Parts: sequence; C-alpha cells; structure tokens
Amino acid sequence: MAILSEDQRKYLEGRLKEERARALATLRRYDETRQADQEEADGDLSRFPFHPADQGTDSIDQEIAARLAERASQELAEIDAALQRLYEHPERFGISETTGQPIPFERLDLLPWARTGTEST
Repeated sequence: MAILSEDQRKYLEGRLKEERARALATLRRYDETRQADQEEADGDLSRFPFHPADQGTDSIDQEIAARLAERASQELAEIDAALQRLYEHPERFGISETTGQPIPFERLDLLPWARTGTEST
C-alpha cells in the first residue's frame, strides 16, 4: 500500500529538484565570491585593510559565507539521498525511518528530504 500518491511523489520530486538547485546556487555563489576575493587580494599592495574595522567586517563576512556554504553542502547531501530513496523505493518514500509511520505531507512539502515525521532531521 502506497503512502503517497503518484502525484504527491512527483510533486515532492520537483520540490527536491528545486531545493537541490537552490543549494547548488548557494555553493556556486560562495565559490565565485571566494575566487573574486582571491583575485582582488592578489592585486592589493598589502594584505592589511586600511582600517582595523574593515578586517573585522571581512572576517565576519567570510565566516558567514563559509557557514552558509557548509549548510548548503549538507542539505545537498540530504537532498541527493532523498532523491535516491525516492527513485529506488518510491513506495516507501515518506515513511519515517525511526517509527515506520507516514511522514505528514505538509512536513515533506516544507522539508522534502525529511527522514522522520516529527523528530529533527
């Protein structure tokens, strides 16, 4: 007995692909920014900013960008795993790995790579 209808699985496949594209775009922006920063730094006469506050701002910006890229990378791995589960065992997609109960469709719509119904993923 299928938990999700064929239409719901197709919809969730589309959601997973949308989220995958979003994560890839985040990673691409991070790589482009790092490359641009490196090219800009290569043209500087000095590695030190003109004002100490600039160095702090640059450090914070780099840290935030790195954390966003790390999160996007982790999400991308979860999304790819969810797509694999969907393609290999579509009849079991949407069933909690911990309880064996159906994951609410509303949760899957918000977090299509969810492995559980209510526990954190």
